[in-house]
Amino acid sequence: MKEIIVKRIEEQEIMDRICELAEEINRDYEGKTVHLACVLKGGVYFVCELSKHLTMPVTIDFMSLSSYGDGMTSQGVITLNQDLTQNIAGKHVLLVEDIIDSGRTLFYVKNMLNKRDPASMEVCTLLDKKANHEADVELRYVGFEIDNYFAVGFGLDYAQKYRNLPYIGELQFKED
Repeated sequence: MKEIIVKRIEEQEIMDRICELAEEINRDYEGKTVHLACVLKGGVYFVCELSKHLTMPVTIDFMSLSSYGDGMTSQGVITLNQDLTQNIAGKHVLLVEDIIDSGRTLFYVKNMLNKRDPASMEVCTLLDKKANHEADVELRYVGFEIDNYFAVGFGLDYAQKYRNLPYIGELQFKED
């Protein structure tokens, strides 16, 4: 099987939408410090670009979870590989994700982090597969709502490949 990437969202569209999201966040958090909690690895491209356009003071931290392994569907078991290193009690936390698919991972993360007493917690995701949500999750900032395809690029991967694509593509398989 040959892997084919079909471009779905152009790089400039992504960059324009990130600027729009940053404007919303700047308005909503004016006068506050925001703690960006990025979910690795996919979210790192998004959080780096987003943070460049935020005008308030920001702190940043990273956490790593897995539910996909090297497959194309979630295995249903969420594993915390790396927790945040900073205390979030009393902070305005913006959880930054690359994609929300079933919502189960986000539901798990929000429950875990809310127990740490942040002043507030909102979610910012680059991509949302709203039709796939199995868990009740609230998203404050959404870059793009996408159909049910396997997205790669701009941080999103398939078996650790394709993160470096500057656009969002759909992974397809063709017979050799």
